[in-house]
Amino acid sequence: MVGIRKRGEEIRQFILDNASHHPKDVVKLTASNFGISRQAVNKHIKRLLEQKALLARGTTRNRHYLLHPLVQWEQIYPLDGNLEEDRIWHNDIAPLLGELPGNVKDIWHYGFTEILNNAIDHSLGQHVLVQVKKTASNAEVVVYDNGEGIFRKIQRELNLYDERHSVLELAKGKLTTDPDNHTGEGIFFSSRMFDDFRILSGNVYFSHTHDKVEDWIVENQRYQSGTGVFMTLNNNADRTPKQIFDSFTSGEDYGFTKTVVPVRLAQYGDEKLVSRSQAKRLLDRVDKFRTVIFDFDEVDSIGQAFADEVFRVFQRRHPDIELIYINTSKPVKEMISRAVNRIES
Repeated sequence: MVGIRKRGEEIRQFILDNASHHPKDVVKLTASNFGISRQAVNKHIKRLLEQKALLARGTTRNRHYLLHPLVQWEQIYPLDGNLEEDRIWHNDIAPLLGELPGNVKDIWHYGFTEILNNAIDHSLGQHVLVQVKKTASNAEVVVYDNGEGIFRKIQRELNLYDERHSVLELAKGKLTTDPDNHTGEGIFFSSRMFDDFRILSGNVYFSHTHDKVEDWIVENQRYQSGTGVFMTLNNNADRTPKQIFDSFTSGEDYGFTKTVVPVRLAQYGDEKLVSRSQAKRLLDRVDKFRTVIFDFDEVDSIGQAFADEVFRVFQRRHPDIELIYINTSKPVKEMISRAVNRIES
């Protein structure tokens, strides 16, 4: 009896986890995954509808399912110098998120307070909007300020090439425009903790998905003033903040010593990565780390000068830094090997 009940819970959780991405075919998907009939799946869906975990829309042929929002809330706070992120967390956000496993609550506590603090200290805005949406499967929190915009501010204060260059630097970690008061680690670690972490500002859209080492960036055709940060996390996520910290820090001193650099962020449009100047842009500030992982996902080829600057010239100048490359195509790997072999010869 216990086994049957546990299997039923697994089926219903599967439905909740997949309803958002498969609203029209979640019944078929569930039946296939568990090897049961559609009629059996519909019994579980009926129970979820009765529990108000799901919403049904459309007629029989166009039937689709949505996660029922258990919480939908928003509040505007003035950025008047008196806003404190820990008070907003304890008084407003934590009660709205409700009962959650301790590790999930810890991730929300860390991520929300870091992002709201960034808006308070750096946005130069007049107000910040906070939205909370919780379903039976996950929760999403949005923090939007009407300030200058994070990528524009980074570009201006660090004199970078453009806002896309700001994203490349942000993806590396240890980036701050106020080193006396901030470490520059908050956004990096927050982006690794959540299932989905997105920043929309200006014409640039930055995203990181958990379990994927790469970050990605797209041009947003519609200009977004200020900065919007979107964080989504499954209510039963099994990771902890400590696990995320440990994966990027040294066991000796717990310093933030490892980073993953998405190489394709150094590209603009359809250009190829061929020059030393492009390589130097990629290498900026990576000497702050002991281990640097270059992710070549979606990079089909690189030039000799680019590879030489990264894997020979930089490596010779910094022999104590471990350079690792992943997701390389055959042409990229061959070019890197040529540069590495020049060091060894």
